[in-house]
Amino acid sequence: MRSPLLVTQDLAVGYGRRLLFESLSLCLRSNSFVCLIGANGAGKSTLLKTLSGLREPIVGSVQLQGQNLHELSPEQRAKQLSLVLTDRLELDWLSIEELVGLGRHPYTNWQGRLGKGDHEIVQQAIAAVGLSKLSQKSITQISDGERQKAMIARALAQQTKLLILDEPTAYLDLPRRVEVMQLLRSLSHAEGRAVLMSTHDLDLALRSADQLWLITESGNLIVGTPEELVLRGDLGETFSSDTFEFNQESGQFQLNYQRRSPIQLHGEGLVATWTIRALERLGYAVTTEPTDLALDIHLNPECWSLKNGDRTNNFHSLGELSDHLQALQYKNC
Repeated sequence: MRSPLLVTQDLAVGYGRRLLFESLSLCLRSNSFVCLIGANGAGKSTLLKTLSGLREPIVGSVQLQGQNLHELSPEQRAKQLSLVLTDRLELDWLSIEELVGLGRHPYTNWQGRLGKGDHEIVQQAIAAVGLSKLSQKSITQISDGERQKAMIARALAQQTKLLILDEPTAYLDLPRRVEVMQLLRSLSHAEGRAVLMSTHDLDLALRSADQLWLITESGNLIVGTPEELVLRGDLGETFSSDTFEFNQESGQFQLNYQRRSPIQLHGEGLVATWTIRALERLGYAVTTEPTDLALDIHLNPECWSLKNGDRTNNFHSLGELSDHLQALQYKNC
């Protein structure tokens, strides 16, 4: 079994007089990508700051490669653990290369000058996140997604075995979120690092993480693979509400629409899948049993035939069908 990089022993975490977690026994190993998930205000950032040495634990200890994390100097920590926070640093005058070069300062002399080897490591880190062609651009000249990648490259340049990130995909659009998640997963597996990140992107966490740390509604921290937490019902209990719920079969969250009428559907394939999505969005309960409303899907050409009692209407797009069903709902209200 891989040796642990970070271990907590009876750890209690909080701030001021507020206790967030207690008796935490956690373990991070190399070659692992771990996502910390939980509701807003659950304590994710406070926990990460404690695990990275920025905040003292209330009781207990954090062991980093066999040493007490909070007894290490900042320079010693920086050689073993790299950190990317959500706080936006005011470094707009720097180029990407200069920003990433900051990751080498734990290894430089009192003058802070980078040697040939340091510059090579900086270029390797920039290449790892796919920013080589932009390395001379100012931070102000790149997108938010590229800026986040640059911050990750700065952390990579520290050459630590443990990388901790606080919501690195926040404020990014979907393609950039996917890119960052894939990058972090790849780095953990290809380079033998342990990567711990907090995120609100539950769907990507379920698809990408080797392990989830889930903060429940009651404040407990549950550890397991994504599949384990789904099968045990922990995810559904933590995140479901009156307006949405977690579907264990599909592994997705779905909105709880007000159900108005059942509708019988005949059809298969991709068109049927998205027709069902449209019907459920409109508030219909789809069934294969006979009902007053029956919908048949015809292919080549695509056509939807809706039978309502003795009357049949044909539609040549899902948009037309949706408009008709919505009007029918209002009429029956």
